[in-house]
Amino acid sequence: GTGFVNVRLEEEKPIFNKQRIDFSPPEKINHFAVCNNQLCMSLGKDTLLRIDLAKPDQPNQIELGRKDDSRVHKLFLDPTGSHLVISLSTSECLYLNRNTQKVRSLSRWRGHLIESVGWNKLLGTETNTGPILVGTSQGIIFEAEISASEGSLFNTNPDQYFKQVHSLEEDGRPAPVCCIEVERGPESKVVIIATTRKRLFQFVGRVAEGSEQQGFSSVFSQNQELLPSFQEFPFNMGYSEITFYTSKLRSCPKAFAWMMGNGVLYGQLDYIRPDSVLSDVQVWDYTPDIDFSFNKPISIVLTQFHFLLLLPDRVKAICTLNGQVVYEDVFPDKFGTLKKMIKDLAGGLVWIYTEKAVFRYHIQREARDVWQMYMSMNKFDLAKEYCRDRPECMDMVLAKEAEHCFQNKRYLESAKCYALTQNYFEEIALKFIEAKQDEALKEFLLKKLNNLKQSEKTQITLLVTWLTELYLNHLGLLESAEGKHGVFQETRDEFRKFLSSSKHKECLYNNRTTIYDLLASHGNVDDMVYFSVIMQDYERVISHHCQHDDYSAALEVLSKHCDEKLFYKFSPILMQHIPKKVVDAWIQMGSRLEPKKLIPALVNYSQMGSTQQVNETIRYMEFCVYQLTVTEEAIHNYLLSLYAKYKPDSLLLYLEQAGTHASYIHYDLKYTLRLCAEHGYLQACVLVYKIMELYEEAVDLALQVDVDLAKSCADLPEDDEELRKKLWLKIARHVVQEEKDVKKAMNCLSSCNLLKIEDILPFFPDFVTIDHFKEAICSSLEEYNQHIDELKQEMEEATESAKRIREDIQEMRNKYGVVENQEKCAACDFPLLNRPFYLFLCGHMFHYDCLFLEVTPHLSTYKQTKLGELQKKLAAATQTSKSRHRPAPKEKEEGGDTASLGKESAGVSREQIKSDIDDIIAFECVYCGELMIKSIDKPFIDPQKLEEEKSSWL
Repeated sequence: GTGFVNVRLEEEKPIFNKQRIDFSPPEKINHFAVCNNQLCMSLGKDTLLRIDLAKPDQPNQIELGRKDDSRVHKLFLDPTGSHLVISLSTSECLYLNRNTQKVRSLSRWRGHLIESVGWNKLLGTETNTGPILVGTSQGIIFEAEISASEGSLFNTNPDQYFKQVHSLEEDGRPAPVCCIEVERGPESKVVIIATTRKRLFQFVGRVAEGSEQQGFSSVFSQNQELLPSFQEFPFNMGYSEITFYTSKLRSCPKAFAWMMGNGVLYGQLDYIRPDSVLSDVQVWDYTPDIDFSFNKPISIVLTQFHFLLLLPDRVKAICTLNGQVVYEDVFPDKFGTLKKMIKDLAGGLVWIYTEKAVFRYHIQREARDVWQMYMSMNKFDLAKEYCRDRPECMDMVLAKEAEHCFQNKRYLESAKCYALTQNYFEEIALKFIEAKQDEALKEFLLKKLNNLKQSEKTQITLLVTWLTELYLNHLGLLESAEGKHGVFQETRDEFRKFLSSSKHKECLYNNRTTIYDLLASHGNVDDMVYFSVIMQDYERVISHHCQHDDYSAALEVLSKHCDEKLFYKFSPILMQHIPKKVVDAWIQMGSRLEPKKLIPALVNYSQMGSTQQVNETIRYMEFCVYQLTVTEEAIHNYLLSLYAKYKPDSLLLYLEQAGTHASYIHYDLKYTLRLCAEHGYLQACVLVYKIMELYEEAVDLALQVDVDLAKSCADLPEDDEELRKKLWLKIARHVVQEEKDVKKAMNCLSSCNLLKIEDILPFFPDFVTIDHFKEAICSSLEEYNQHIDELKQEMEEATESAKRIREDIQEMRNKYGVVENQEKCAACDFPLLNRPFYLFLCGHMFHYDCLFLEVTPHLSTYKQTKLGELQKKLAAATQTSKSRHRPAPKEKEEGGDTASLGKESAGVSREQIKSDIDDIIAFECVYCGELMIKSIDKPFIDPQKLEEEKSSWL
């Protein structure tokens, strides 16, 4: 069944649609010609009617002015519709141009009964025909030219020349030239086709480009050596007619049809063929109803797929594809006998006339049923060509083609066609399965899959899994077959291409488990790995390589796809087998890997593994610490543990490089100390103690290694002299008591200026002679003497200084300054003497309140607070003194002494407060002292009040 429903909503118009022209001729129609929408007809005895079909309401009638005995034999109209040649029965010819009313005689043509004219389609214009060929009833072919212009003084005739170029014969006698056609093929080729009653002649020659005006005589002369190429048929019905089909206007005809005594010869025109222009030639025999005694064919017209045959009372249409009569139209008797049928190339209309009426046929979509004919002829490509825009027809053609191929055992082609049809999928699939045609079935499924839309997910899944199974079966068979390696490789490539198809990626991904199961069930490991890579399922690929001990391949996949999680997962097993390559890969990955997460891989094998694994572990740890500058404590601690166990030399180097500053140390100090102590690396322990600032422990341990190391430790606590002295004493005691080296002990004295001889004397045994340190004792005593002298000197200088200060104070008490009455305050510029003021040694003078305002902002918070408190106290003291100065009531007079005493004490207090305020405010001149220097970086306007200040200026 098909998925198409063929519905035609309205009855389709027939291909050949006849229409009678609304025209009643005043006299009977003798002859008729139509070209380029120009219609000419000969009426009655002497009238010529011309109608421009673009303006049918403006007919033009001309009288020919002929002698009584002459009548019109034939009319010839050129392809432009401009030149009309009227052949008369009296062997005369007349000429009429479209643009004139004047009928002119062609005097050079006189004496010949003209049967045919071959117009020049290349050079013909509205005013000039160019060289043309003219065929006569005596078989002579003339070349002529007609010009519509009036001509020169000496030549007023329209005919320019008229010369014989060839003659045709039949059975050794001249035969009328029934038709003549001139065509220009490619490469300057000229083809002339001429027919007599029984013969069809071809003349082919080349005319050099630019020399077309010289005419056709050269074409005929080129054919003189050989007999003219012709086809002959035995039966003669007194005339013949040839017609051509041109697909486009002004292009070469593609096909021909020749109506003659034995039937219709028809075929294609091939201008390149050397021996004959005619190709694919067939003869259509007349049907039994065509009887020459009373029902002779009169005219023929060729269309794209049909030729129309005119009989006295009807028109038959015969399909050129199969020779079947597809249409027959009988005309009523009332119109009279049908005379002639003509096709106008310009409009594609076919005209038929009787003596009383004119008809025309519209040919509409004649290709509509062609596909069926081609299909029945098994010409499927052509059939498809003609039903491109009709899917229901296309489906039928494809189904027929598929069936045809299947029956002829061309299964692959059949599968391709079936996949494009709407036929039931299951039906077709079963057909191929029953025929055991797996390859064709695969082709069918592939094509079907490609035609599915992305939304048809279920169908896609079904086809993808089925195809996978088919491919795997086929590969299995090919693999076991001998001598099929090439085919096997080809099929595998095809299968892999199918698996990696981007179009079905989503489906393959969603059903990857099924595909894996299929691949596994067939034991197809290589393709499973390939599919895993496509699905980016690298874990499966790596696991596969590891299971097959192909660790390098596993690492290669890891390195190629740079998946960190997979590195963490597979590094332990790879590190066991290929440590160097693994570490190289880690280093290549750089900072993308977190070293902390790789520790399991490192620890696992460094504990039990070979030297190579240990060395590689250390190499990676060093890369992390020195190249990646990893700061994680675990990494540093682990590296230290490896150094302690396997590379003790690097341990001390690492600790020294790490420095002593806490921010540069990324290892755990206590862990390192324990590690070094366990392995007995005392020097390293000393270094750690120094970093931990446990100097006593460092010195104690250093003394077990080297006195110089201990000395370097003893000098470290620079700010704590007491501790330093204690450390040096430890060293001295060690040197004296353990090493019993007096000289070294003396060196300790010179190394540390905090130690004196008396500090280390108690360490010496009682029996030691004084000789060794006599010198040290003497120098110590000398130092004491020198120190006493220095102290004396200092005391004398101090006494002298005190004496000078006392004199200065006495002098200051008597010092004064003169203030003029016009002097002004340095701050407010008002007269100074109006209010309390200060005078400084530098000469600046300020009002008390002005100075107070200038100084206060620059004071420290503490001083500002103190100043506030002092001011409050001063105000309170002033208030008290005022209340004390008021007159007391009489009865309390005896209390006078108390009041005066109180006043005295309050006064003292007030003076003291003022003095304290002066100490703060008038400590120094605000313009010359330190305050001014300190305020140099402060802005003139307080930043918080800047906006306010700005807006006040606007």
